[in-house]
Amino acid sequence: MTDDTVIDSEVPPGGTGCAECEASGGWWFHLRRCAACGHIGCCDSSPSQHALRHANDRHHPVIRSFEPGEDWFWDYSTNEYLDGPTLAPPDAHPLDQAVPGPAGCVPAGWRRQLH
Repeated sequence: MTDDTVIDSEVPPGGTGCAECEASGGWWFHLRRCAACGHIGCCDSSPSQHALRHANDRHHPVIRSFEPGEDWFWDYSTNEYLDGPTLAPPDAHPLDQAVPGPAGCVPAGWRRQLH
């Protein structure tokens, strides 16, 4: 497990979708949660890779999957999976939320746009 400065188990997620994609009308493939501040960003396979951008811009290297049924942590600074604590709920986006999402913003042929 990493030190407490990069994981705050008390902070809840900042929303249910990628904050930047929602603000810009973009879309995501999968979602990641910043373990330090709860920011929700899109994964490295998504067109905009907002989780990685957030990690680099804010110096918050540890993320946790925000997908239902996934509980893994990733440290961008070491490029390794790591063990982490239970975070404040919820653990994932709502089960009825579209994947990829958000509904209505995902273009035809979206698979060709994945990284």
